[in-house]
Amino acid sequence: MKSDLKAFMKNDPAAKSRLEIVLSYNTFHAILLHRFTHPLYKLGIPILPRFVSNINRFLTGVEIHPGAEIGESFFMDHGTATVIGETVKIGKNCTLFHNVTLGGTGKHSGKRHPTLGDNVYVGTGATILGPVKIGDNVMIGAETFIIMHDVPSNCTVVGVPAKIVKMNGKKINKKLLKTRQRQ
Repeated sequence: MKSDLKAFMKNDPAAKSRLEIVLSYNTFHAILLHRFTHPLYKLGIPILPRFVSNINRFLTGVEIHPGAEIGESFFMDHGTATVIGETVKIGKNCTLFHNVTLGGTGKHSGKRHPTLGDNVYVGTGATILGPVKIGDNVMIGAETFIIMHDVPSNCTVVGVPAKIVKMNGKKINKKLLKTRQRQ
């Protein structure tokens, strides 16, 4: 939680103090409640984590399934209409803006949501669907749509359909490779 608070102070120029964040930032509240529900969910406690998660969505406008694994120093700016699915894994130092969906592609069980590496930035309105892997140090532009395609490390991805426009600091124009269905 301390690393999340530091991430808010570092990444939000409007933040005047830690106290302001703790008292008035809905996205910090969403992360805080998730940090409470996730361990309960992992322990197999059946109803309480989902109940608190639902209250979290009602109060903050952010839907985070208690099964989602979120690394330290996580920052969400605004957050309204953001959805983070049950089998999502998010690495360290990641940023999500509002209206982001990290979702599945159907009703199959098992790993069905994205995995984000470390230092990933996901812009407003981006949608990432399926059990895809997003590498480390990736920027995903606003309104980008990624479905069943992995994204390599050290790149910038934009558009519908998504394509790589920068990799290892060099401008390129490359289609994403389709991911294999993971079990």
